[in-house]
Amino acid sequence: MVIKTSGSSRRNEGVSRLSIEQHLEEAISREGTIHLTLIDPDSQPPEEAARIARGATAGGTTAVLVGGSVGVGGRGIECTVSEIKGSTGVPAIIFPSDVGSVCTTADAMFFLCLMNSRSTAYLSTNQALGAVFVKSYGIEPIPVAYIIVEPGGTVGWIGDARLIPRNKPEIAAAYALAGKYLGMRWVYLEAGSGVPDTVPPEMVKAVKASIDDTRLIVGGGIRTDKQAELLAKAGADVIVTGTAIEEDVDIENKIASFVRVIQH
Repeated sequence: MVIKTSGSSRRNEGVSRLSIEQHLEEAISREGTIHLTLIDPDSQPPEEAARIARGATAGGTTAVLVGGSVGVGGRGIECTVSEIKGSTGVPAIIFPSDVGSVCTTADAMFFLCLMNSRSTAYLSTNQALGAVFVKSYGIEPIPVAYIIVEPGGTVGWIGDARLIPRNKPEIAAAYALAGKYLGMRWVYLEAGSGVPDTVPPEMVKAVKASIDDTRLIVGGGIRTDKQAELLAKAGADVIVTGTAIEEDVDIENKIASFVRVIQH
């Protein structure tokens, strides 16, 4: 069944007429390293998600990612994205866990290939099933090579990833280069949500050196300004934080502190 809807009416008007990918690219070119806020729709009701997004936007985040590792989909994600878009002027981008995460109200979607998964479901099956809906809903797909690093957290288990050892940056670099050669314009290094430490800066540096001008996103375990700063200096074009804002009541100042150090 093909569902036909108009994609143009869903585009966040606060992002002018650029594609969302162009919006991110221009922000990186202008600011050096940018910040994205990750909100899990299962962690709070849509109204609270919108409050978090407003604080993050005021703090200088460039876009809001909406997604989680388990049970993200249906009315919950639709309502959360709608509330966020009604409250901010930044793009709402789906960070999918599987085909059920496709959302009609989103501005764009990270179209992920979990490069080091042992399951074809996360290498191609979910992508094939979701692609039909992405096209019919008019959502902008942003191609991302997704690579999970030890310890991996919930997403590593769900995605059946063969985790990249923290002391083997050359393996991460090889996977990232393969993603680039497969045509993906973005690489995402993920340590796992809520894990005790970030992707090692040495690994970020090695990956960025291997992929040159391909954009590098880094997330997982980033709780402090110093961690964010080290990752940005190592070569991250995008820093993603989620758990850090869940643990802080002053979201605007928390995000502003991240933005200040990564763009310094």
